[in-house]
Amino acid sequence: MAKREPNVALGCLLAESRWTHRQFAWAVNRVGTETGTPLRYDESAVSHWLSGTVPRGAVRACILEALSRRLGRPVTHAEAGLPVPRDHSPTAADTVEGLIDLGRHDMDPSRRSVLGVSLFSVALTIPGWPDVIGRAEAIQSGRTTRIGMNEVDMVIAMTERVSELDDQFGGRHARPMAASFLVNTVASYLRADAPEDVRKSMLSAASDLLYLTGYMAVDEGLHGLAQRYYVKALELAGAAEDHLTYCTTLRGMSVQAVDLRHGAKAMELADVAAAASPKAGPRMRAFLAGQQAHAAAQTGDRTGALRYVREAEGAMDRAESRGKAFGSYDPAALNYHIGRVRYELGDKAGAIEAMRQADRLRPSVYQRTRVHRRGLLAERQLELGHLEAACATWPLPLPSSAP
Repeated sequence: MAKREPNVALGCLLAESRWTHRQFAWAVNRVGTETGTPLRYDESAVSHWLSGTVPRGAVRACILEALSRRLGRPVTHAEAGLPVPRDHSPTAADTVEGLIDLGRHDMDPSRRSVLGVSLFSVALTIPGWPDVIGRAEAIQSGRTTRIGMNEVDMVIAMTERVSELDDQFGGRHARPMAASFLVNTVASYLRADAPEDVRKSMLSAASDLLYLTGYMAVDEGLHGLAQRYYVKALELAGAAEDHLTYCTTLRGMSVQAVDLRHGAKAMELADVAAAASPKAGPRMRAFLAGQQAHAAAQTGDRTGALRYVREAEGAMDRAESRGKAFGSYDPAALNYHIGRVRYELGDKAGAIEAMRQADRLRPSVYQRTRVHRRGLLAERQLELGHLEAACATWPLPLPSSAP
């Protein structure tokens, strides 16, 4: 029987983290809980790993994520002295092939449980605007099919329909439809011959759809999957030179991070989004500043949070157009952000008032958003002991004829 070799690489990472064995085990357990698979490791398990025992594949992913979060950088299997799981699929070099692989797994009911335990990573490498702009080598033409603006318009229209379904019923039912459309239709369009303006318009439309699909994955709690969709959206937005969708996606990633209580990462993503859009119009500026305010408040930066709130309010006053069919920023969204900022800064009563104002201003068509926001408002009211108000607020399905 071959003697196990100590895992020196993992030992070096543990020393760099300055964790005790018990702290390391607890961190891995916390990550496991996030995936829906609670773990019960203690310091003896860490000793076994360091002596050369190889944990199962799913645990290896939790170990890497725990170390990445602690060290603030990606940690690979090789760096941790761990073998890559046999079912681990390498990232596809080709953007479209990667999109197809992601969408197919999301469509396949037998694979959705696997996707569901993929982890949110604070060490995820985000492609910067200079890195992705114009990067379309993997999406070049060369196929016999040729597309025009009719196909672009069809993708835009389909995205709007999926967004409407998400607003009405949530993403659980709409997301597989979006994934199927990405695989069976959009991927072929991205590889088709087209004039340059049509090609960029198709890339932009596909990026919008990927962003929406990632947003719906977040809604279902599939955070690792959502990150993969978001990164693909960034790649296609860059290839299309579409600043708006690129920044909107980064802002969406910041929302995901702040909701998971990764305030520093949320701030980083919000700042990158703002920096990538120096010529943003007033509505987009309000959109980004509102998120910067929330992230700053979560990190304890009271001064910065209030400064960003004032900036968002000023930009909203100047805004003249509603923006996109989904993801637009309006006074209801701004008041919701103000409510989140006030709550993070300890003003629970002020947070409730801002969220009530957001509810009054929110168009009834956004039923999914209304249900989510009312649920959060009810939780805030309950924290202050306002039981009857919380029960009255608690979301109920709105009738289709709601005004």
